[in-house]
Amino acid sequence: MISSELINSDWASKAEKLGSLTPEMLDLIYLEKWFQLFVPKEFGGLGLTLPEALGLEEKIAQLDASLGWTVTLCAGAGWFVGFLDPKLSQEIFADPKVCLAGSGFVGGKADRVGESYQISGSWTYASGALHATHFTANCEILEDGKPILDEAGKPLVKAFILQKEEVEILDGWSYMGMIATGSHAFKTENLQVPLNRAFEIIPGKATRPEAVYKFPFLQFAEATLAVNILGITQHLQKLIRESFWRRNEIRKYDPNQLRHFKKLDNKTSEKLESMRKKFYRKVKECWEELEKKGKISKNSLKSVSHTSRKLTQVCRDSNARMYPFAGLEAAKTHTELNRVWRDFNTVSQHALLIFPF
Repeated sequence: MISSELINSDWASKAEKLGSLTPEMLDLIYLEKWFQLFVPKEFGGLGLTLPEALGLEEKIAQLDASLGWTVTLCAGAGWFVGFLDPKLSQEIFADPKVCLAGSGFVGGKADRVGESYQISGSWTYASGALHATHFTANCEILEDGKPILDEAGKPLVKAFILQKEEVEILDGWSYMGMIATGSHAFKTENLQVPLNRAFEIIPGKATRPEAVYKFPFLQFAEATLAVNILGITQHLQKLIRESFWRRNEIRKYDPNQLRHFKKLDNKTSEKLESMRKKFYRKVKECWEELEKKGKISKNSLKSVSHTSRKLTQVCRDSNARMYPFAGLEAAKTHTELNRVWRDFNTVSQHALLIFPF
């Protein structure tokens, strides 16, 4: 269980001004090994199962949106350890402050020439870029300058591990919320890397035996992002509720107004909690199926995708219903309520969870 006392109330506002997590936040992350949720214990990580990690990510997001999001995205990139060259993994995760940031965008080209790749490109939205030790970058593959096609006749794409010294960070995060995630772009030009820096996320092709690396990446990503949106929503709902009752002490709403708010608050809370329980139940069922059978059926995976998207939609609906009761406190800049509202309305735009189906 994570206590709110872990986070000083001033850290989040300080982080937003910095445009990055504070040194105190990073010290806490390194102490708790939050960037290494899915890294095997033999490499110094926590080695959590997916259900265990989701519960933790939800709690961290409740404390602060940027903190939770950065932990989730960087820990998610750390999950790639299950697909890396074992020798490369030993080198990368020897650092207790290891942090992988990256982008799902195919922004570069990697030309294989002999026993190395030459990489050029630029990639967007790398959460945690300012304190990352390594970056992951998706590239189209060439060989001696000629494009390589996959079995479907499309450009072959592989991911690469790049060291922080090998990339240039670009100031590319200029949005109203999630400011402290430091989700900047990065680029590199004519960078030569050895062949073992390339990897692919292919079902059944993990280089490690743990079950978590057999969980398909799409549903892994959907679920981890959904619990962040859930945690931020829980934080926002709490702040709206507190703001309403503070205003009631001053203006004294009449009994009918109070009954209306209480009814709406209870109904909203109950629906959110019901969807939360359904989400975790579906994830647990999938995980147990994976452990028992070594794989997950298409129907089970579809249920995880559906409940992740549905949970996100319930969060959007819940916040839209409750927002009017926040008062002008929600529109006042530099307040916690305003920051969390901006964070929610930024992160809930993630393309992976826009549609409810």
